[in-house]
Amino acid sequence: MNKTMNKFRHLVWPLVSLALLLLFNAIFTDNFFKIEIKSAGADSSKKAVQPAVPGKLPAADSTRIAPENYEGASDSAEVVTEINEAAEEAVEQTQAAGQQPAPAAPAPQQESKGVSIFGYYLYGTPIDILNQGAKVMVLAIGMTLVIATGGIDISVGAVMAIAGAIAALLISMLDAGNFPGSSLGPNVYWIIPLAAALILATVAGFWNGMLVAGFGIQPMVATLVLMVAGRGVAQLITDGQIITFDNPALVFLCNGHALFLPFSIWIVATMYIIAGLLTRKTAFGLFIESVGNNERASRYAGIEARRIKWLTYVICGFCAGVAGLLAASNIKCADSNNAGLYLELDAILATVIGGTSMAGGRFFLSGSLVGAILIQTLTTTMYMKNVSPAIVAVPKAMVVIIVCLLQSPVFRAKVLSIFASKAAKGGVQ
Repeated sequence: MNKTMNKFRHLVWPLVSLALLLLFNAIFTDNFFKIEIKSAGADSSKKAVQPAVPGKLPAADSTRIAPENYEGASDSAEVVTEINEAAEEAVEQTQAAGQQPAPAAPAPQQESKGVSIFGYYLYGTPIDILNQGAKVMVLAIGMTLVIATGGIDISVGAVMAIAGAIAALLISMLDAGNFPGSSLGPNVYWIIPLAAALILATVAGFWNGMLVAGFGIQPMVATLVLMVAGRGVAQLITDGQIITFDNPALVFLCNGHALFLPFSIWIVATMYIIAGLLTRKTAFGLFIESVGNNERASRYAGIEARRIKWLTYVICGFCAGVAGLLAASNIKCADSNNAGLYLELDAILATVIGGTSMAGGRFFLSGSLVGAILIQTLTTTMYMKNVSPAIVAVPKAMVVIIVCLLQSPVFRAKVLSIFASKAAKGGVQ
């Protein structure tokens, strides 16, 4: 029991902070814990279209349609289209009769901020936090391994932009029939841009690993090169334009659902399981911790320290490629200027909050995921309260500092010693 408690001790304060943020969000959000079950198109498809009456417009459909990515929204869209056509016919009839149509009553706006199931899918603030935080969680997995070796990768944001740019460019060319493989059809050829984006991102990680492990350049300086040049490369790929796409398979990555949850959450879970098995069920995790603790001693023990560090940067680049695909899928376009902007900082903060030391050594993948969710929860809460994006960084920094201080044994010991000294003085009096 004590072993288990010590194993997850690093998660105590991040989980406490996350629980407080969710509690704050629940108090000031309507129906935060509400669960509503609706079948796909059950309400909207059964509504009959009202006949056009001179001088009166059909009642507007006030049913709130699920987000645009909802697969069953086509039935609702057809009903709304029929209603609009009936309304136009009614206006034409009233104008021909010389009558003024009565103004339609404004449809009541419904806000659904709580967790709900629409079309047997989960929606709501907590689900949005997980869906939008998927990019940071994926980055945090790769960043954890790099930091565990005593390094750092500040180029993951730029690698995200490169991955999204090449994927959007290739899928647009395939849709236009200007690239080999267009004859395979959109249900198959989406694999080409997906594979190209992941390969290019992995090559970027290989480049960073070569500079750090191969040539011995400081990790901050080595990855700074790609951080600065990466967005330029993404701009060259897209020719400085924002390339949009509407391929169902690529859009599904961050906008689709599977088993009640957004598909991006399952991508994160799959990568976490693979990384956990690789680092905890094989010697790879032990080698990473050994290199992070003492690289020279690891080399003397027969561990290929350079190869291990090189491999962690390759994995980090691959994770950045996955995050770039999620970012492009989320907005259905490649925005080289803003894709992954400053997300490298969120990934580093998530890793530190999760208990991984910046000096290298022991690492905690589960803690990094909790840290990423904590950061995304804070960001989402600030946005829901209409806080300016320019100010969001201030409370985010304060929460990070507080959590890191609470995790520090030195800080806790000093605070306890202050209270102990005050209690001792009170007892003497």
